[in-house]
Amino acid sequence: MDKTVIDCLAAAGADYELKGHRVLIPIQVSDGEAPDPLGEEVCVLSGEVVLPRVKLKKISELFSGNRQPPDFKQGPTEEYVVFFLLIERMAMDFCTSTKRIERDVEFERLYHLLRRRPDGRDFNPLFSYLQGIVRLYMSLRDVSQAEFEAVASRLARSAKTFSEGPTSRNYHDVALKQFLGQ
Repeated sequence: MDKTVIDCLAAAGADYELKGHRVLIPIQVSDGEAPDPLGEEVCVLSGEVVLPRVKLKKISELFSGNRQPPDFKQGPTEEYVVFFLLIERMAMDFCTSTKRIERDVEFERLYHLLRRRPDGRDFNPLFSYLQGIVRLYMSLRDVSQAEFEAVASRLARSAKTFSEGPTSRNYHDVALKQFLGQ
């Protein structure tokens, strides 16, 4: 957790407790076409509250404790639903905002990369947004490295499960839309 981020969101009247699950990072576009990758500071939306920039630590700096995750073979347990929801909503928002629906194999690759190199970089700007929402969540909740890796692995398995080949977009079209009710 990061008390500075919690205090910043609380002072602005934002949902820092994640009760409404309405904390988002807007997609930033400066040149009119391609989305800008996120940096150290991000804008945060919480319902109708728009915060200016919030400085978020790297994922590796936010690991807390050594708690072991449950088995996610049947999907997220109740305790982890918000974590999964925020990541998948970020993925869906990115695709909707950019009108660029990623293929299942790309989602799988990005989730694997997130697990293996949480502070890394990638040519696909979606990666920085996935990192950004994870950084925001982990600024508000204690998450161990094992929990983080289990969540990212489960997301990669989900993308792979929905895949029907190299051009398949089922993870977006079926899983994300159904899970998020869109």
